[in-house]
Amino acid sequence: MRVIAGRFKKTKLVAPKTFSTRPVLDQVKEAIFNILFNISDMQVLDLFAGSGSMGIEALSRDAAHCTFVENGKLALKAISENIAKCSLQPENLVIPTSVQSAITQLEKKKKSFDLIFVDPPYLKNLLNPTLAKLAKSSLIHEESIIVAEHHPKEPIEADKLGLVLTDERRYGQTLISFLALCPQKEEDV
Repeated sequence: MRVIAGRFKKTKLVAPKTFSTRPVLDQVKEAIFNILFNISDMQVLDLFAGSGSMGIEALSRDAAHCTFVENGKLALKAISENIAKCSLQPENLVIPTSVQSAITQLEKKKKSFDLIFVDPPYLKNLLNPTLAKLAKSSLIHEESIIVAEHHPKEPIEADKLGLVLTDERRYGQTLISFLALCPQKEEDV
C-alpha cells in the first residue's frame, strides 16, 4: 500500500494487521481520486480510517486538513506511523473513538467538511446508521462529497437518509458510492 500521487507520492504506508481492517486497493484509491479530481484546500474527514491511507492521499493532493476517526488500537498505531512517514504536522487530527461519538464531538466544535470518506467494516450494519447521522449533522453542507466504500450486499438507502447518490462504481466485492445532500426543495409560500 502506498501514496499514489502528490507530495507524498510513492511513500509506503503500513496497514494494521487485523481481520477487521481492509486496506483500500491502490486501483480503487486511484479511481476514487480520479473521479474527485481536484481536492485542493478541502477539509477532509476520514471515518473508520483504518491505516489513514485515504486521508493521507487527500493531504498529499493538497487537501487543507484531514481529521482521522478510528478506534481500533492496531489501526491507530498504523495511522500514527503513516502520519510520521509523511512528516505531517500536528494540525492533522486523529480522534481515537467510535465514529458516532466523533460526529457528536465534531458538531460541538462546529466543524464542517468538504469531503468525507466512510469505510466501515463490511456487513456490520454500520454504513447506513453512519450516513444517517452524517446527513442530519452540521458536519456536511450542500457542497460536501461523501465517498462510501461498502460491500454490494449492503446497499445505501440514500433517499431514506436525505442523500442523493451521484455516482457508483464496482470493483470486485467493493462498491464505491459518491453521495451528496439532497437539494433543499423550495416550499410554496
